[in-house]
Amino acid sequence: MFSGHVSNLGELAWIYPAPIARALARLRDEDFAAMKPGRYELEGSDMILQVLDLQTRPYMENRPEVHRRYVDVQFLVSGAEIIRVVTDTGQNRVVENLLAERDILFYEDAANETQLLMQPGSFAVFFPHDVHRPNCAVDQPGPIRKVVIKVAMSLNNGCASSAGGLPR
Repeated sequence: MFSGHVSNLGELAWIYPAPIARALARLRDEDFAAMKPGRYELEGSDMILQVLDLQTRPYMENRPEVHRRYVDVQFLVSGAEIIRVVTDTGQNRVVENLLAERDILFYEDAANETQLLMQPGSFAVFFPHDVHRPNCAVDQPGPIRKVVIKVAMSLNNGCASSAGGLPR
């Protein structure tokens, strides 16, 4: 998992794998406040954008989740949310397995989660080993607009070479 703010992408974009850098650039450049909620294909089924209008909830009302075929690039357009995150140990109890249908696996709970505060312009990138619990209220439940770009893991093979290499 890594996170940041889209205002810093110009100086850091070279370190991200190329498909994730393309997704982050889209988040930086698009006016999502004007876009209708829905699902949009960016690169066929390899990169899918979702615009979501949601209401945050107390964290225990949200289930921790993981994805296996897609990297989740989450971006907050408006409002504030906490996303709780922890590395998947394989010890969490599965309560709903929708991997075949929707590439999502829900856990009953996850221990030792870290809280990531999301504010407008914030992004977070979750890989298949990152358990995340999005849509958690900061203080009180409230409306948010967020964008999730699903980036197929098949696009991310050879991450260092697709990013142009990492500094030595």
